[in-house]
Amino acid sequence: MVDPFIAVIISIPLVLLLLAIGVPVFASLGLVGFMGCIAISSWDMALAQLKVFPYVQSASYLLVVVPLFVIMGHFAFKAGIGKDVYQIGRTWFSRFPAGLGVATIIGSAGFAACSGSSVATAATMGAVAIPEMREQGYDPKLACGIVAAGGVLGIMIPPSVILVFYGVITDTSVGSMLVAGVIPGIVSVIIYILGLTFLSKLDSTLAPEPAIISWSERFYSLKHGLGAFILFLTVVGGIYIGWFTPTEAAAVGSFVAFSAMIFRRNQIGAFFPALKECFSATLRTSCMVFIVIVGAGLYSFFLTLAQLPQAISIWVATLPVHPMIIVGLFLLLYIPLGMLLDSFSLLLVTLPIMFPVVVGQMGFSPLWFGILSTKLCEIGLITPPVGLNVYVLAGVVKDVPLADIFKGCSWFVIFELISALILFLFPILSYWLPHSMG
Repeated sequence: MVDPFIAVIISIPLVLLLLAIGVPVFASLGLVGFMGCIAISSWDMALAQLKVFPYVQSASYLLVVVPLFVIMGHFAFKAGIGKDVYQIGRTWFSRFPAGLGVATIIGSAGFAACSGSSVATAATMGAVAIPEMREQGYDPKLACGIVAAGGVLGIMIPPSVILVFYGVITDTSVGSMLVAGVIPGIVSVIIYILGLTFLSKLDSTLAPEPAIISWSERFYSLKHGLGAFILFLTVVGGIYIGWFTPTEAAAVGSFVAFSAMIFRRNQIGAFFPALKECFSATLRTSCMVFIVIVGAGLYSFFLTLAQLPQAISIWVATLPVHPMIIVGLFLLLYIPLGMLLDSFSLLLVTLPIMFPVVVGQMGFSPLWFGILSTKLCEIGLITPPVGLNVYVLAGVVKDVPLADIFKGCSWFVIFELISALILFLFPILSYWLPHSMG
């Protein structure tokens, strides 16, 4: 047997090495976790865990929310809800500095509230907004950065699959977590808008002059937002009032989005291919999420078996510093880790170590820590080398180099850090709304 501490020390560079040579995240974490269990315990125990782990980790009623929210997002996309929300934003905000960029942020937030998916938000707004922004004279790097950063709102604004995921693995109320994302999501949108306005003033070549649109056109555009309003009110409003559990809200929301898709796609020939695409895309995404749960969960089990969380808890208890500083240092780890791991793997690896310390030992709100963890996960979506939103945009906008898209996101990484600092300093923004739930 190997000393548990030495096994953990060896496992970290081994995971990074496997990721660097192109081994998938779930396989890297699962393989190292399995080998670690063998090293510190026995072959028989590791095989026993490998046999039961896939079922134990995935056989949760609450995890039904994941495929339901994913398919709801695909139905909303096919129903054209993203385009509708963007049209409203473009009409109402085009007279502001960098108005079309502001409209894209608003549209991204609106579609995120209907889809719960960062990737879906980035892909939708990339196809809709980037061509129009470039036609109006926006810098291509900035236009791509706006859309990529707007897409990360999909994992904060409910219904968010990541918030559901956090609730499941930490045994925190999923409904409370979803409602907790509303105010931080709004804070993020406001910081983005203020930052974008500042950039347009700093360098007038980045964005064109504001456009003038009449009030009659603005009010007329609101008719496009009915579908998004009903969908958001059904899902988040139903959870907040207490009409639905999160799983029920996801099912009802999927039905509402499906109904919108039927009404918007009244040609039979166009409807069935779109329906098939929704189901196949949902299957791929759901399988990815669940296999990551198994792989990263096995590595987390190895860390727990090595008693790393307990050792860190004891060590933290002896530190002569304020607990807020310790939480801040924990959260800073998400930035480099988020550059290498996807959001699901990142939470599965870090929370078994951090959550017992921050919530169990220090007594901080699990809602507050969940929102901050999610916020720091957002940054990984727009930073190299993983930067999933950037790769999605590179597939949509083929004539803008990948490096330029990452450059366009650099300002928004700063804006993300500013909004994270605000949420860190004012915890009430994260838990006030869920504490007022029915």
